[in-house]
Amino acid sequence: MARVPAHPAERPRDIDVLVLGGAGVDTIVYVPELPLPYADSYMIDSGIRTRAGQTGDFVALGLGALGLRVHHLDMLGDDPEGDLVRALHGEKGIALTAIPQPAGTRRAVNLVGPDGRRLSLYDTSRGHPDDRFPEATVRALAGASRHVHVTITQPGAHSLPLLRESGATLSTDLHDWDGENPYHEPFAHAADVVFLSAAALPDPERSMRRIADRGRAEVVVAMAGAKGAYVLADDELTRLPAVPPPAPVVDSNGAGDAFAAAFLYAWLNRETPHRSALYGTIAGAHACTVPSTQTDAIGRDELLVRVAELAATAPKP
Repeated sequence: MARVPAHPAERPRDIDVLVLGGAGVDTIVYVPELPLPYADSYMIDSGIRTRAGQTGDFVALGLGALGLRVHHLDMLGDDPEGDLVRALHGEKGIALTAIPQPAGTRRAVNLVGPDGRRLSLYDTSRGHPDDRFPEATVRALAGASRHVHVTITQPGAHSLPLLRESGATLSTDLHDWDGENPYHEPFAHAADVVFLSAAALPDPERSMRRIADRGRAEVVVAMAGAKGAYVLADDELTRLPAVPPPAPVVDSNGAGDAFAAAFLYAWLNRETPHRSALYGTIAGAHACTVPSTQTDAIGRDELLVRVAELAATAPKP
């Protein structure tokens, strides 16, 4: 049975959310279709652009845009890609502690189709299974934080016991977990709030209940794109429909990170899990209207206006 933690609102600390891991650089390539048929070459008239921003960066920026005090901890190389990440955090006003990474800054190539779907190619040579954050750094930052969002990178896995000792609540995003890969389980079982995509789950409810039964999760949220989201809380599973995006969909990259950031913003402000998921669906839909080459997140005022509009038009029970 999962233990229900003290709500983070009861722990006044200097940092609202510490984001652990997930910093890096993506090269964005808009392709004519996905899957991409084999050819000797393709002419990319929309350009090819490298920009800072991977899952941890996007969660941190999303939380910061909503007015929360955010600190991001990760390993970065002394390289041009690391400089891009540092510059992004400086531009957005997000505090960053960068631990030197001799293997270089994490990077990926994202192929984006005309319908906004993406295929990500990750360079796994930019790290090592034994990579760890300094224990003293993790203890100090987690001890100053109300909440910690842990990305599923190896240094985060090593940090889970220290994070649990800190007294902060934890969240994680398992992304496209298939419900079976054992690598994801330590994250799933240590977190109080677990996000994941329903895309690779044969039976989303079964996987969600396994997470709650075997770990300590108070809330499990499976994001299902245009189908909305599933929310498991208090042993009850509900489905929240997707909300219409405010503009044409151009790119799904970062939508899950935007969902997680908006959900955590609401949850940290004592909204219910179901209502927090509403915040998430709005932010996720907004992210789908932003090209991958940009790093714009929905702001607090716009998010609150959209929540109020949807609440006013919702059918009365």
